[in-house]
Amino acid sequence: MATETKATTKVKSRTLFQETWRRLIKNRGAIVGMVFLILLIAVAVLSPVLFDYETDIIGQNMAEALQPPNAAHWFGTDEYGRDLFARVLYGARYSLIIGVGAVMLGLIVGTILGSAAGFKGGITDSIIMRGIDIFYSIPNIMTAVVIVSLLGTSTVNLMIALAFSCASSFARIVRASVMTIRDQEYVESSYAMGLPTWKIIVKHILPNCLSPIIVQITLLIGTTIISASSLSFLGIGVPAPAPEWGALLSAGRGHIRDASYMCVIPGLAIMFTVLALNLLGDGLRDALDPKLKK
Repeated sequence: MATETKATTKVKSRTLFQETWRRLIKNRGAIVGMVFLILLIAVAVLSPVLFDYETDIIGQNMAEALQPPNAAHWFGTDEYGRDLFARVLYGARYSLIIGVGAVMLGLIVGTILGSAAGFKGGITDSIIMRGIDIFYSIPNIMTAVVIVSLLGTSTVNLMIALAFSCASSFARIVRASVMTIRDQEYVESSYAMGLPTWKIIVKHILPNCLSPIIVQITLLIGTTIISASSLSFLGIGVPAPAPEWGALLSAGRGHIRDASYMCVIPGLAIMFTVLALNLLGDGLRDALDPKLKK
């Protein structure tokens, strides 16, 4: 009996982070995805140290053009003799920066809109959500194409364009979470104490909405990376000669018969990165779900 009481006390003493981490590490898929992402982030951070941009990334050497993967060039070379291994690893910087930047920007905008709609309700809710419904009715790629065409092709403009679709997703999630929490007793007590609305939302409501937001962040980063690569593939994303993965795919399609590795390797980089993010997102969803606690 004493042993059971001690074990129960130990479980109750765990923080939310400790409990989430304990359950997350039991998910092998999530751990594989997390390890891959850690390595990818490390490569992206260290790539300016490992490679010289002017010589290794955009420098041309026509004498070594279109060499298949070999001991000197692990991923082969492109039509200008540039080492594909260096360009793919350096390109991780663009994909991660665009993916994370667009999602974070969308998170800020979506959280503000979703909080206002869910907390205020009424006409405020109707106006905000009908506007979001309009954005949802337009394909994300189409919206991004229009915005990039108006603003011009650059990494920052691409992030702004992709942030619109992210903001719509976050606004829906935050609104639903806020609507389930706003009538709780501690929220009413905060009102009775005279706290302003914005402080109640920030201090008492949003912290209780973190679980679905965290899961959505990991899943949306993968979707955003695919969208960014698609736009770069179409020639309206990151401008050349930056080695963004979608741009590498676009450059390799002209040699898909005689040098298929130019398409296969960047495609695998996109696929494994998105797969890792999805595995981690699924693991976080299970770890943060109170119905699955054991």
